Amino acid sequence: MVNKHTFTQFDTELDGLQKRLLEMGGLVVQQLTRAVDALDSGDLAAIDAVIADDRRVNEQEVALDEACIELIARHAPQAGDLRMVMTMVQMVTDLERVGDEAKKIAKAGRHIIDSDAVFVPKVELRHIASMAVDLLQRSLDAFARMDPSSSPEIARKDKEVDAIFKGITRQLITYMMEDPRLITRALDVLFIAKSIERVGDHAKNIAEYVVYMVKGRDVRHEGIEALERAATRN
Repeated sequence: MVNKHTFTQFDTELDGLQKRLLEMGGLVVQQLTRAVDALDSGDLAAIDAVIADDRRVNEQEVALDEACIELIARHAPQAGDLRMVMTMVQMVTDLERVGDEAKKIAKAGRHIIDSDAVFVPKVELRHIASMAVDLLQRSLDAFARMDPSSSPEIARKDKEVDAIFKGITRQLITYMMEDPRLITRALDVLFIAKSIERVGDHAKNIAEYVVYMVKGRDVRHEGIEALERAATRN
């Protein structure tokens, strides 16, 4: 009865940690979406809210890290249970970094909003931003369902995000070469695009963590084909 009670308590606490991680994920998705929307709308209040929310994200990271350590100390989980808790710590780190990227987007966005529109290069960021947000949401959904089947597609889409970022970089370099007056704001746009590209990387990381949690295979450095084999094997 004691062992049964202990396992039940562990499962309850683990479920609570999973819910808190998803809440943190929801907050960083909101941060990212609000930062990108503010670029289009010029909403400085939204920019300020994104920057302010970074503190909440940091606080959640610290609290979740401590809760995971306490869970391990109290219950000494083994095998798959320990793997899940340790991987959640890694996921929390990735989510905190997404929050950092949202803050960077907001700060660069403020420079753009405050500047003369004539000197802001006309570069389409909405598409790549929508892709990155979608990847992050899909990776969090995979974690919520403990279903790694979407992980290979998330990794493929992340490569598309990388390719779009490279295209944006080339476009901005062309603008800067043609008109040096655009350099300052072009760099702001480049920083924003890079932050969006990094969000895709973090989403891919989370998708790979889900494979590790469910299948017990670490495929972080083995490419998409290995990821696909691990995600679909019985």
